[in-house]
Amino acid sequence: MKIRSLTCFLKLDETLTDASLDRAAALNAHARHAADHADYVLQTTRVAAQPLEKILREIPAREFARAWEKIYRRLGFDYGALLLSSAELYEDARALVQETESLFVSLAIASKPRGIDFDAIQATAKTIHALGKDHANGLSNFRFAASANVPAGVPFFPTAYADDDAPYFAFATQAADLAVDAFTNAQNLNHAQTRLVNALETHGARLDEWGKQLQEKSGVRYAGIDFSLAPYPDENNSLATALERLTGARFGTRGTLFAASFVTDTLRRAKFARAGFSTLMLPMLEDWTMARRSHENLYSLDSLLLYSTVCGTGLDTIPLAGDTSEHEIAALLLDLAALAVKLDKPLTARLVPVPNLRADEITQFNFEYFANARAFGINADAGMNMLEKR
Repeated sequence: MKIRSLTCFLKLDETLTDASLDRAAALNAHARHAADHADYVLQTTRVAAQPLEKILREIPAREFARAWEKIYRRLGFDYGALLLSSAELYEDARALVQETESLFVSLAIASKPRGIDFDAIQATAKTIHALGKDHANGLSNFRFAASANVPAGVPFFPTAYADDDAPYFAFATQAADLAVDAFTNAQNLNHAQTRLVNALETHGARLDEWGKQLQEKSGVRYAGIDFSLAPYPDENNSLATALERLTGARFGTRGTLFAASFVTDTLRRAKFARAGFSTLMLPMLEDWTMARRSHENLYSLDSLLLYSTVCGTGLDTIPLAGDTSEHEIAALLLDLAALAVKLDKPLTARLVPVPNLRADEITQFNFEYFANARAFGINADAGMNMLEKR
């Protein structure tokens, strides 16, 4: 297991002079120093602010984003995040990604209290489509996502943002290997569940203790752990590998929905200071076995939406054909948003149209954190026009 991120949540003003920045810098310094002497690898430190419209008063969004990136990098953080949830800022989404190098941006498309935001759906589809043409590999969309009913305090990017309780911090884990180890050669389902719960609680207790120590040293409140079992693109750090070892069935075939639900239920049984999603995470391009099974055409976008009904986080790092239209992207986002609202659960969509790649062709990324997978076509009916008819 590794720590994907220590994410600090801050309540900013547009001058970027708040005293919490000093505490965030202290937290970052203490965390990196302690990690050098700990058993865990701390891969990144990150920082997320409250929704952008709650920060800005006079400074334009693009100017603030550039200034914010300089500040958090100077404080020692690797990445930052901003959420857009106001229509006045939707048009800035693309530029916020293009004009920064380490800033992640998300756009809120739905919430349980407000329902589906159709204007946000269209703006998000437009942004994904445009960012997909920025570079030959389409990777600009790696730093942009749709956020549907996602609460504050999730330490995984791109959809992290703070609320009025900031400052605080949480850990995000890269822990798919815990599930692989727990399910390999388990005697039965009860044994598999017990082994995973024990592993989660053992590591959770150690991380909780470290979090409390960092809180004491930095003055930033510790909020908990997001044990979403994030994968890394090799076989033994793949959550799809774990699901296959649980059921004996290839990912995407019958039994996958049960396995996804089983892992989510197991995570809920484990006792640790809980933050963020803390559920099953299936980022397609980041999961070696999931990518491999896509070559065999064992699952579809509909399959992934189905699995999202019993786990999370939605449609993450999904390669799409390069000729996917805004209309088709919007149609897919509508389905995702409907699930998030009706089931009252957090879902995200990080979609990656790849230029010059056709549906069913294999991506050719040369990127440490991606496995290469089969690109999907969305196949939305061209006659679907409910967004235009509002």
